[in-house]
Amino acid sequence: MELEPSWGDHDCGCLTTSTEDNTSEPDVFDPLLKITYINDEEQDGVCINSILPDDILERVLRHLPVSTIIKAGCVCKKWNDMLQSARFIQNLPSTSTQNPWYFMFTSDNDPHGHVYDPMLLKWYKFEIPYVEMPSWNIVSSSGLVCFMDNDSRRKLYVCNPITKHCRKLAEPQGPEVSDYCALAISLDKSSKNYTVTIVRSKQAPGEPVDWDLAIDVYSSEKKTWECPVDVNLHAWRGGVDSVICDGILYFVVYLTRTTMGVIRPRNGVLAYDLASGCFNVDVNECVISAPCHVTCMRLINFEEALVMVGGIEKRSGVIKGIGIWILKGREWEEVSRMPNKFFQGFGEFDDVFASSGLGNLIYIQGYGSTALLMFDMNSKEWRWSHKCPATKKFPLQLFSGICFEPRFDISP
Repeated sequence: MELEPSWGDHDCGCLTTSTEDNTSEPDVFDPLLKITYINDEEQDGVCINSILPDDILERVLRHLPVSTIIKAGCVCKKWNDMLQSARFIQNLPSTSTQNPWYFMFTSDNDPHGHVYDPMLLKWYKFEIPYVEMPSWNIVSSSGLVCFMDNDSRRKLYVCNPITKHCRKLAEPQGPEVSDYCALAISLDKSSKNYTVTIVRSKQAPGEPVDWDLAIDVYSSEKKTWECPVDVNLHAWRGGVDSVICDGILYFVVYLTRTTMGVIRPRNGVLAYDLASGCFNVDVNECVISAPCHVTCMRLINFEEALVMVGGIEKRSGVIKGIGIWILKGREWEEVSRMPNKFFQGFGEFDDVFASSGLGNLIYIQGYGSTALLMFDMNSKEWRWSHKCPATKKFPLQLFSGICFEPRFDISP
């Protein structure tokens, strides 16, 4: 498949950096557009700017797909200024909400990748700003993407990948060392404020079956972190996946208890109400158990309801299928299982895979290739994306990804 012209080829967006200071206020990085403009002096033909009044031209541009609007900003300075104006962004029609794009990247030292637009069925070269390493923990909500380093787990950024606006958050207050860490972000679409949470789990000293669990909560409105939960859980530990749905933080937990010398893990989900701040430490009573033996659990927000994607029937290190469930009360209701023809289409498939979703779309990807499968929660249809132009540079190279909603009107 021929690679579509990339936004990078037009030099349409990069991130400026600033010197980090020691103040308590987070750093804010503003976008700097470096555009090679087409000569505004017309050589031949008729200039559309001389035919359409500015207000009519602006109305036309508002109804273009997001990727087309971005490339339209590279036509000339006048168009770029128009598309970046507050009036244009504020007057974008509500129907312009796009299906989530999927950003696929490699796990090596190059954070660049490709993004898939399911509306136009096209891939573009793309870069999410300020991701120093692709192995960083990355999550999204609506038009925002949040990422955190995997070393200290204290460097956090929130950005809009479309506008390239990026904010560095203050360091969280919770424990500096953790064995497992789960990151989540949620945007309030009415106020445009967002909440970032980190669930940290660390084995208690001298207690092999006890785990210390802490939850850090960041409010963009207050610009501060709080640590409302810092408890000890008996025989349960946190995982690496969490999501916020309708003000409730859900995070994966695993039971690891020794019975007659055999460790028998069991997984499930715990819920924490961000508004009330109440947390019941009796995990055995509160845990929402997985519907079956599920591996590689991924939690997704579907219209403020909790959806889980997971591998099923794991045997000899190989999963036999992938299922999708939605939480109804405290019970999981199966939505769909991946048809065998799609499961086999991934080729060799081990017990781990990437999965993320927003809106009505869920994306599933194996780490070993660029094959990308989509599931529509509304129509219950499975379909492949167009082939990604990325190729392996070496046999053991891995790929991962995250989806996000392309929006112009959200800023961190």
